[in-house]
Amino acid sequence: MSLHKAFSRAILGLAAILAVSFVDVPNILAAGSDIKVIVNKVPITSLDVSRRVAFLKLQRKKGNLNSVALEEMIDEQLKKAEMRRVGISIPDKAVNDAYLRFAAGNKMKPSQLDQVLNQSGVTPKHFKDYIRLQMGWGQTVSSRYRATGRVTEQEAVRKMMEQGGGTKPSATEYLLQQVIFVVPAAKRGAILGSRKREADAMRGRFSGCDSTVAFAKGLKDVTVRNLGRVLAPELPPEWAEAIKKTQEGGATPVRETERGVEFIGICRAKQVSDDKVSQLLFQSEGGDNKKAEELDKKYVGELRAKAQIVKR
Repeated sequence: MSLHKAFSRAILGLAAILAVSFVDVPNILAAGSDIKVIVNKVPITSLDVSRRVAFLKLQRKKGNLNSVALEEMIDEQLKKAEMRRVGISIPDKAVNDAYLRFAAGNKMKPSQLDQVLNQSGVTPKHFKDYIRLQMGWGQTVSSRYRATGRVTEQEAVRKMMEQGGGTKPSATEYLLQQVIFVVPAAKRGAILGSRKREADAMRGRFSGCDSTVAFAKGLKDVTVRNLGRVLAPELPPEWAEAIKKTQEGGATPVRETERGVEFIGICRAKQVSDDKVSQLLFQSEGGDNKKAEELDKKYVGELRAKAQIVKR
């Protein structure tokens, strides 16, 4: 798993935690706002900190939340400046799409998510800013990580064979096909149920990938995408379990997504053993992620050491 994917999955994992942690948090924002700290001439206000405190409460974090929030905001300002320096920016569409996926994945309309975030004192803007930073910082660290040398396939093979008694590990390689019954956002409430029934009906008749495209041509707003070959450690986390439980020639259960309703066809599944498998398995078991976390911490430490931070 690449470092960028790791950061993407981290934000999705956080989203899942928050989805079941929304509580009635009083609006802690004061009418006025003063400067709490200046980071390289950029002020961070009490309003910024209070919104992060509210965010931490949604995550049910413990301890001195004001102190934790302030330190997080300092780190984030340093990260934003570093992202600008290296030329990494995340477009609004990518952030908005992630926000919509969060809402849809937790069975909420965007307006409902807006309301929850506003009532808790976080605000949609603060959450979107957080998403943008996680995505951008993931790319920033990933770029530096590649430059400093990640674990090569050959190194991963050696490490995995050492752990496995000299046997090169294997993994399932899938040939996948994605079938999407598109549901426009404006019509989601009105037609989602009927589209799900259509998808279930098609999924029930699915017997392989050869005829899917031809069959879909007779249906309205149905997209078929050939996803190609995907190794088990590379499967998207939201689909991985369902794909692994589905036999070759079958299809996963239908699930709702931000695009509409979807299922994945398993065109082929076979065991493979090569250097790429070793690298992916080594990374998925944390060998690569631990190194990434260490680099992230070192990177932020270097930025702090060079920064002018004035607390008030």
